[in-house]
Amino acid sequence: MESRLKVLGHPVHPMLVMFPVALLVTAVIFDVVDTVGGPKFLGEVAYWNITVGLIGGLLAAAAGTFDLLALPAGTRAKRVGLTHAAANIAVILLFAAVWVVRLNADSRAAGGALIAIEVVAVAILGLSAWLGGELVDRLGVGVDPEAGLNAPSSLRSPSANQRIGDVR
Repeated sequence: MESRLKVLGHPVHPMLVMFPVALLVTAVIFDVVDTVGGPKFLGEVAYWNITVGLIGGLLAAAAGTFDLLALPAGTRAKRVGLTHAAANIAVILLFAAVWVVRLNADSRAAGGALIAIEVVAVAILGLSAWLGGELVDRLGVGVDPEAGLNAPSSLRSPSANQRIGDVR
């Protein structure tokens, strides 16, 4: 199934997911290091990583929704896609809760309970990332129907791709 939302021939959702994943995982690492005695500025940096990670996560979710809605009902891809989406919503909600608590706190640093929530959220994020990989790599969701080891550039027009196919 080809992705519904593309830029220059490539699906948008996979382009967007790497940033929130990296930012949220890094935020947890920074919070743990800050809590065990690392530099105090890491708590502040972790807070801002969460802020930008949440924004990126919402953008990635919006892009992913286009592909999710296009999946046929009753398929394994639809079930996996819905589980993937639900896990990502849980991650966003958990990190949003952590963000709200830290927003009005005297210090942006996280304590033990907030870090525990972050660790649970990152574990769910890991599961969701695996599900996303299952959707693309195993089920072919978002993959161009013309994909292959010798596929022409995605920047070529469909008519040019057809002419290349006729030459073979």
